Amino acid sequence: MKKTQILIAAAFVSALVGFNANAQNTYSSKPPAVSPMPMKPEMTEIWEPEVPVVTPAKNLGDAPSDAIILFDGKDLSQWVSAKDGSAPKWKVIDGRFEVEPGTGDIKTKMKFGDCQLHLEFSAPDEVKSESQGRGNSGVFFQDRYELQILDSYQNRTYRNGQAASIYKDHAPLVNAMRSPLEWNTYDVIYTAPRFKADGRLDSPARITVLHNGVLVQNNVTINGLTLYIGLHHYPEAHGDDVIHLQDHGNRTQFRNIWIRKL
Repeated sequence: MKKTQILIAAAFVSALVGFNANAQNTYSSKPPAVSPMPMKPEMTEIWEPEVPVVTPAKNLGDAPSDAIILFDGKDLSQWVSAKDGSAPKWKVIDGRFEVEPGTGDIKTKMKFGDCQLHLEFSAPDEVKSESQGRGNSGVFFQDRYELQILDSYQNRTYRNGQAASIYKDHAPLVNAMRSPLEWNTYDVIYTAPRFKADGRLDSPARITVLHNGVLVQNNVTINGLTLYIGLHHYPEAHGDDVIHLQDHGNRTQFRNIWIRKL
């Protein structure tokens, strides 16, 4: 081999070795010789904007300071007839109100989307009928999606139609219903569905429900419009809408209803 060829070969080998060394340094899993600035506690502290203050209620179940009172025990001024928008014909008695069978559903004047709702209800004092005929009503979110109200105390019915079910969609995890002479509470976190610009569903509604302090719906997906017959689905895009209470022919009673927009 000529001297020139030997020199070229040696240079190539040297370059190759240097390249491999550089590559190893570039992709090395070892930490760099110089460490970055050490982390300090204040580097992960967020001070602004300050979290707004809400005054909680003194008594469990009462409304916090930022709640909208939908029924305060006095009147149904926050509600109208779902049929024609007139004043509700349901009766207000001793700090509660009850369904007047045959007069139709009622709905709020205000519209809501994402919300926290507190509602207290009781079955009629006198137990009549069975299954879906006992203390039946319902609270509808955005005028479409029903959380069932029913006297499910020692009263067998289909599981996805009993108290605290998302009607004909999700059965509750447990039956936490009290007797007809006692009051029940629903505490609900509701997330409204989202729709794309073209009207297609982007994300479905979701709901968490505590029934008398017991978790019965754990952030479940609502599969669509509540229907008595047929599969639930999302037929159209919509925005905020009313809270709706159902007249199902039973004198179901209500009190202490408040809501927070989320």
